[in-house]
Amino acid sequence: MEETLTALGAILASTLRNATPLIFAALGGMFSERSGVVNIGLEGLMLISAFAGAVGAFYSGNALVGLATALGAGLLFALIHAVMCITFEADQIISGTAINLLALGGTGFLMVVFFGSGGTTPRVASFELVRIPGLADIPVIGPALFEQSLLVYLMYFLVPLTFFVVFRTPFGLRLRASGEVPEAVDTAGVSVTRMRYYGVALSGMLAALGGVYLSMSLLSAFTEGMTNGRGFIALAALIFGRWNPIGAAVAALLFGLAQAVTFRVAQDVIPLEFVQMFPYILTIVVLAGFGGRAIAPSALGKPYRKE
Repeated sequence: MEETLTALGAILASTLRNATPLIFAALGGMFSERSGVVNIGLEGLMLISAFAGAVGAFYSGNALVGLATALGAGLLFALIHAVMCITFEADQIISGTAINLLALGGTGFLMVVFFGSGGTTPRVASFELVRIPGLADIPVIGPALFEQSLLVYLMYFLVPLTFFVVFRTPFGLRLRASGEVPEAVDTAGVSVTRMRYYGVALSGMLAALGGVYLSMSLLSAFTEGMTNGRGFIALAALIFGRWNPIGAAVAALLFGLAQAVTFRVAQDVIPLEFVQMFPYILTIVVLAGFGGRAIAPSALGKPYRKE
């Protein structure tokens, strides 16, 4: 019995570790897509931010400086996407794909520039585990939930905060209206362009938090391609969660659980390659079964031109 409870606690902790970067990125994607801008560049935003965070932390020796560097990089690349899609009305899918390719190739090149070689950076300053006394002593769930990185605790806070901002504030109403009926927003005297810029900018900074978690919490170094498709899984979680922060977080936890379970499967029973495929197969199954029924914001992907 005790071994079973220990195993359950370990799976829960692993689920949270795997789901946290997905939740950050999904929340970011929600702000962008609720405003009417498709953002499939979440993968690239996470990757470039993970690298920028590692560089900042390595040269400063301070994790908070690394976090600030990552947020700046995420914001910068998100604004590039915003300028292309909102101001110049470029195809939003192509722009997001370009961000992904730029991040993949750019981080590989910059690895050589900053560290002299590719692969993995030296160890960098990171966010250590913080134990919350009392709560961490709760059997099974205590160590899993309350002996985590500061970024995980930030995720706990951001999910309900995002829900409140999007569905209970005037800013959230304007943001959602920009993705549903931008003409009404314009008629009310609110700039659709400005609201969409806000949405994309927030998506960049939230995706940056997901990247920082990978390179400065889950690991203490940056590895080329370390996002490994997480940005696309976050986008799937966003769709599965119906563009709602609570739903997206639950979907991300489901994907995190899938990854946690694969880590505990005996490789002599199922080949490693098939085990590693499972989270991605789950993504396809979920989108095929439920994604088509999700109703996206009406103006998603449609440039708005003021009459």
